[in-house]
Amino acid sequence: MNVPMLDLSEQYKSMKDEILTALDEVMSSSRFILGDHVKKIENDIAASVNAQFGIGVGNGSDALHISLQACGVKEGDEVITTPFTFFATGGSISRLGAKPVFVDIDPVTFNIDPFKIEQAITSKTKAIMPVHLYGQATDMDPIIKIAKNHNLYIVEDAAQAIGAKYKGKHVGEIGDATTFSFFPTKNLGAYGDGGMIVTNNEELAEKMRIIRVHGSKPKYYHHVLGYNSRLDEIQAAILNVKLPHLNKWSERRREIANRYTELLNEKIGEHAVTPVEVTDRYHVYHQYTLRVEKRDELQQFLKESGVATMVYYPVPLHLQPVFKDLGYQEGDMPEAEKACKEALSLPIFPEFSIEQQDYVIEKIVQFFKNN
Repeated sequence: MNVPMLDLSEQYKSMKDEILTALDEVMSSSRFILGDHVKKIENDIAASVNAQFGIGVGNGSDALHISLQACGVKEGDEVITTPFTFFATGGSISRLGAKPVFVDIDPVTFNIDPFKIEQAITSKTKAIMPVHLYGQATDMDPIIKIAKNHNLYIVEDAAQAIGAKYKGKHVGEIGDATTFSFFPTKNLGAYGDGGMIVTNNEELAEKMRIIRVHGSKPKYYHHVLGYNSRLDEIQAAILNVKLPHLNKWSERRREIANRYTELLNEKIGEHAVTPVEVTDRYHVYHQYTLRVEKRDELQQFLKESGVATMVYYPVPLHLQPVFKDLGYQEGDMPEAEKACKEALSLPIFPEFSIEQQDYVIEKIVQFFKNN
């Protein structure tokens, strides 16, 4: 059996007619940039997470960059974030001329350890950027307290966590700004690049709208140095078809994750640490990620058995060559470095069958039985 990491074909088949109808509406309207489909998805996603404003942008990376720029982050400033995340988190800080300051992670959730943030704050710190990794919200209450005490912005990277909750609140209604990615592999994915920022701050929302159109308002009058980053009508139309299904898909992901956890704990509990959903969180399982012994050997065995897996992420940001000038050394972030050697993500998507899941588990059990 061949088991993919993700298969979007069944999802498309189930809503093909709706998607083609929506695309035809865009083509027939001949309006392709910042039209009614974009306005609708901006309003609907904002409403779904109890935020007042949604700003559609070109991708999740731009969403981070624009959010930080709107918060006034500039050259010489510092932004505190996690080293265990996709590159865009740190890259968005550096592209503004600011300095990413890395803080180690909580080994249980893989998210930034909020109790290590305070010691990283300096007179140059402008913002904190927590990442809700793999679909589970970061512990936000301590971060909110620290931000208030030091007058810092909170920009949440929720590229993997649309629909997630923290103590009953949606990711998207907690910090000053929250960013989402609609990359095709995400829980709510477009058929190309796309992103969004949500906020309850009207002033920030207006700045973000200006930045995404070259910094102009009105057109051809440029007050800030913005750039071209807009969610287009075609991607918005697709997202409008998909959004009503998101809660159902999240529940299905949770069912798959719970079954993985129950069976893996039962069969190979001594060899792997399964994901922990913290009591006050709602995890949407963008990824189902184990900590596992002999990670690379297991991944190779599964590949030979027809099972796709992924390592997110093999090198922490503080040890990436591009950030060498920041001066970090191996050993500075021991939990993140350990996670990079142990984390392995298994296939998970709403259309994932029990037969496929059983095969994945069977092969993992077989590996540890023989090793």
